[in-house]
Amino acid sequence: MVKYAGSSAGVELQRPGRASLAVDLVFAESTVTSCYSTSPMRLLTPRSRGRSVWAYTSSFGGGMVAGDQTSLDLRLGAETRCFLGTQAWTKVYRNPAQVPSRHETRATVDPGAVLVFAPDPIQAFANSNYVQSQEFHLAADASLFLLDWCSAGRVASGERWRFNSFESRNEVFVDGQRVFFDSLLLEPEDGPLTGPHRVGRFNCLATLLMIGPALREQATRLLERLRREPVARRGEWVASASPVADGVVLRVAGIDFERVAVELRQQMALLTDLLADDPWSRKW
Repeated sequence: MVKYAGSSAGVELQRPGRASLAVDLVFAESTVTSCYSTSPMRLLTPRSRGRSVWAYTSSFGGGMVAGDQTSLDLRLGAETRCFLGTQAWTKVYRNPAQVPSRHETRATVDPGAVLVFAPDPIQAFANSNYVQSQEFHLAADASLFLLDWCSAGRVASGERWRFNSFESRNEVFVDGQRVFFDSLLLEPEDGPLTGPHRVGRFNCLATLLMIGPALREQATRLLERLRREPVARRGEWVASASPVADGVVLRVAGIDFERVAVELRQQMALLTDLLADDPWSRKW
C-alpha cells in the first residue's frame, strides 16, 4: 500500500528507496496503521494485525547497486509488538565507480512496545562499497531485539572479504540518552581483512543486542551461560557477551553462516511467546 498525505509528504514519498511503517494498538491488538514504500524498496506485511505485526523489507532488483540510497522509518505505538525482517539476504553488488550503496534506519519505540529487528545477513560482493546507519529511539520501558550481521561475500566464487569497504553503525537511545553505540568498519586499506588479527578464518560476523524489560530475563540467562562456557581453541565459532544498559550485547564470529545461525537461533527461539509464533521456522 502506498499512501500520500499532503504536497510536501507526497514529494518525500516519491523519492526512490523510501519505506515507512507505523504500528498502533487497535482494539488491544498490534495493527499496521500506515505502510508505504517506493522502488527499489518494498515493504511486505504478511501479518498486519494480531498479538504482533510481522513485516519484511525487500528489493525489486534483488539487492543494492552503486549509488542506491534506501531508508526505513519505523514507529511503534505504546504496548505494540513488531517483528521486522528481510525477505532474503541483502546483496550489495560490485561497484567499479566506488560510489557507496547506503541504507538508513530510524525507529521510534513508544512505552511498553517491543521491536524485534532481525534482518538476514548482508552479503557484500567483490569491489562493492556499503554504508549502513541505524538509530533506535526507545521509551524508558520499551524493548529492542536488534540483530546486525554480515557474511564474507560469495565465498564459493572466491570472493572472500573482497569488497572495497563495509561500514555499519548502530545507535540506541533510551529516554533520550544514548546507551549503545557500535560501529564496524572493514577496509583492506587498514591491512588484509583475512589477516590473523582482523577477520582471519571467520566468514560471518554478528552483533545481537537485547535491551529493555521484556528481554531482561533472556539477557541475564545469556550472560550466565556464556560465562560458564569454555572457549574452544580454533573452534568453529567464538562468542562473547557484555552487559549494556538494561540488557546485553552478544558478538559472534563463525567459520560459516550456518554455525553462527545456530547460536542466534537459540536466542530467537525464546521470542516465540513475545511474537505469538516463530517467524524463522519457515526460513532456517
